[in-house]
Amino acid sequence: MKHLYRDHIADFIYNRLKDNEDALKKHFDLTSSGVGCFYIDDLLPDDIATRIYKSFPETKDVNVKKSIREYKYVAAQMDKYNPLLEEIIFAFQDVRVVNLISDICGYDAIQPDSNLYAGGISMMGKGNYLNPHLDNSHDKDRALWRVLNLLYYVTPDWNPEHGGNLEIWPDGLKGEATVIDAKFNRLAVMATHKKSWHSVSKVNTDGVRCCISNYYFSDQPVSNEKSFHVTTFRGRPGQFFTDKLLQLDSSVRMGVRKLFKNGIRENPHVYKK
Repeated sequence: MKHLYRDHIADFIYNRLKDNEDALKKHFDLTSSGVGCFYIDDLLPDDIATRIYKSFPETKDVNVKKSIREYKYVAAQMDKYNPLLEEIIFAFQDVRVVNLISDICGYDAIQPDSNLYAGGISMMGKGNYLNPHLDNSHDKDRALWRVLNLLYYVTPDWNPEHGGNLEIWPDGLKGEATVIDAKFNRLAVMATHKKSWHSVSKVNTDGVRCCISNYYFSDQPVSNEKSFHVTTFRGRPGQFFTDKLLQLDSSVRMGVRKLFKNGIRENPHVYKK
């Protein structure tokens, strides 16, 4: 029954994307010269999306990531939480959904990540933020290239002025950000590569913005630049000293990875089944 329900959710996702396939392709194509992206609203029936939101744990029951780089709550060990969360996460890994999103974006040989490396669930409350960054270029074993980031927002009545919105920087940090609001029942998909800078605006309300996260990988990168990089953070425009510190931080971590391919410790943000 568990996997039947997963398939049931995947049916809704697939049909909603399929019904809007041409428009989504057009949007991704128009943005792909910078950071290819698209979003779609009303992905699932509202009652299912609301149930998913109500299934999220409290922030005290997940891991907090707090530093100059970011401040948010995350979890990937999904068997510790409400089973519905695992069902929705892996519904996005249904072969029909993966292949359709691959077609929409024009990418070949895309595959999901059952390890949920840096994926799973994320939660952001008042004061939480995510500075501009590039996602790590690879999967946890450095065998595949990260090519797509899927973010599904499920907090009801979440308004743009609450913050917690996705910011994409197609022209780099000296340009203007494209903002995709974290609207209830909205799926946002963006390409990940050497120039796909993105961030999340600071949350300024007492609510919690809840998100389901997935990454897709491939044996080929989006661009022709086949060089590994760690998750790389920068300061926001106007954050001069923060930017310098974050550039130094990224350089140090990149140096470590040149010496130790898989790092000096195992990344804890994976699903150990």
